[in-house]
Amino acid sequence: MKNIIITGTSRGIGFELAQLFSKNNYNVLALSRNAEPINALNLKNTTSLSVDLSVENDLKKVTDFVSKNWKQVDVLINNAGKLISKPFTNLSSKDFLDVYNVNVFAVAELTRLLIPFLKPKSHVVTISSMGGVQGSMKFPGLAAYSSAKGAVITLTELLAEEYKEQQIAFNVLALGAVQTEMLEEAFPGYQAPISANEMADYIYNFALTGNKFYNGKILEVSSTTP
Repeated sequence: MKNIIITGTSRGIGFELAQLFSKNNYNVLALSRNAEPINALNLKNTTSLSVDLSVENDLKKVTDFVSKNWKQVDVLINNAGKLISKPFTNLSSKDFLDVYNVNVFAVAELTRLLIPFLKPKSHVVTISSMGGVQGSMKFPGLAAYSSAKGAVITLTELLAEEYKEQQIAFNVLALGAVQTEMLEEAFPGYQAPISANEMADYIYNFALTGNKFYNGKILEVSSTTP
């Protein structure tokens, strides 16, 4: 049984992903500040930890769990995200830091801590956004969010090169519009053509097989603008 870590599992795509992996008999470690939504489902082979990814001591809960129970990680899905939508002149340095703490620094730190547990053929999938892709259409109010999503794209390309000899694959899925709470925050009233469950199904399959075909790649998973 493969061991899967997913961040941002209290709602949206992460919530659906945890259920998909559990249903298909994988071991799942679900990470979110609010562990209750996953705990309430009583999923088999699934542990839900309350973790604030921006707090270093909280991340130690993850490595402690893996050390004690698994010894290795086969798939890490960096799915958690934070969005602040404000006109640029209203964004404070704290707003930028809050967004980067979750969308960039936590991705880097959690991945760094788990490197010793990632073995050949492991796959790290980071969920980014079309807004972070160079040359894509950009939207007012998302300066902090989109620039952070661009940062993890570059980070992924770098890590793929740095760890290619260890045969650890790193890829990014840059998502377009998916009907989630976060989309509603960014674009109130907009109806996306893709549900959280549908996108989770796509990510599930990519996480398990994409590393056979890709490393250090950014795949644009979008049929619409936004």
